[in-house]
Amino acid sequence: MPWKNQGGGPWGSGPKGPWGSGPQSPGPRPPDLEDLLRRGQDRLQTMLPGGNFSGMGIALVLVAALAIWGLSGFFRVQSEELGVVLRFGKHVRTVQPGLNYHLPYPIETVLLPKALRVSTLSIGMRVVDDSRRGGGTTIRDVPEESLMLTGDENIVDVDFTVLWRIKPDGVGNFLFNIQNPEGTVKAVAESAMRDLIGRSTIQPILTGARTTIEAAVLELMQKTLDSYGSGILIQQVQMQKVDPPSQVIDSFRDVQAARADLERLQNEAQTYANRVVPDARGRAAQILQVAEGYREQVVAEAKGQSSRFLSVYEAYKKAPNVTRERIYLETMEKILGGADKLVLDQGANGSGVVPYLPLNEIGRRTPPAAPQQGGSTR
Repeated sequence: MPWKNQGGGPWGSGPKGPWGSGPQSPGPRPPDLEDLLRRGQDRLQTMLPGGNFSGMGIALVLVAALAIWGLSGFFRVQSEELGVVLRFGKHVRTVQPGLNYHLPYPIETVLLPKALRVSTLSIGMRVVDDSRRGGGTTIRDVPEESLMLTGDENIVDVDFTVLWRIKPDGVGNFLFNIQNPEGTVKAVAESAMRDLIGRSTIQPILTGARTTIEAAVLELMQKTLDSYGSGILIQQVQMQKVDPPSQVIDSFRDVQAARADLERLQNEAQTYANRVVPDARGRAAQILQVAEGYREQVVAEAKGQSSRFLSVYEAYKKAPNVTRERIYLETMEKILGGADKLVLDQGANGSGVVPYLPLNEIGRRTPPAAPQQGGSTR
């Protein structure tokens, strides 16, 4: 038989096992509980005075166990932590960093949240560490968080960060009122930013209204989190990137450049107007002054002529013939005073022409004599 050398058992009882090896030794057996208790009792008897496990020994053991249990209540709170002490599951006090004590378990327990650490939450972007691939950190956009609709129905890409921490007097609320603190802060921050962006037009958002929006978002977030009883304090909201969507950013920059040119031209025109208008007003005032002077002169002359006419009229009423002759002579004097005159005399010979020496005419036509030069030769 093939099992001849294997002994009488089904796998043989001889020195060889079923695969030709020696007999398999049994695995380790679990320790006997009674044996362990007996050994512990023997060691305790050797430690006790006289080796007698009497009532005094039991009392000493209980005192030692009680002392160890009491010392287990000491704990250390790190610099970024606050200790929240619970008594039978109820929050009774909050302790500061350092060595502290609470009643041993199960009477009191302690929780150690990072209450003094400022946490940073990024919304609309994620910082990716590529140091394993030989690169630094890169920022990845998250469109489902960053794309928001403005009040004038435009789309803007907003990336921002929120700095938050636990309120010193709100640690209990932080631990027991909210289940996911970071998720709660993220949801409240995104909701507040969308609300403020939806009530603003795109132009102030992209230019000078960032500070106003950040302050409004912080105020709205804090108000919402306080209504939850979250125990969270929002320290700062920072808008990192505010741009139109990447698909239209080039066109938007062209529009921005055109608006900048428009503003520049308006400023130049205003500067020119500020310079020209005062000059024109000065010239207009000067013309008005000249016209006013001319008006006064003409009026004065007219009044003088009317007064002269009235005086002549009064004289005419008193002596008409004399006044008429005087007016005639004065008029002829004005007419003939600057004209060339020819005197005609009807003589006996009938020619009627008497030649005379026109002294006035000769005086006007004769050029002045040149001055005599000294030392002339004869």
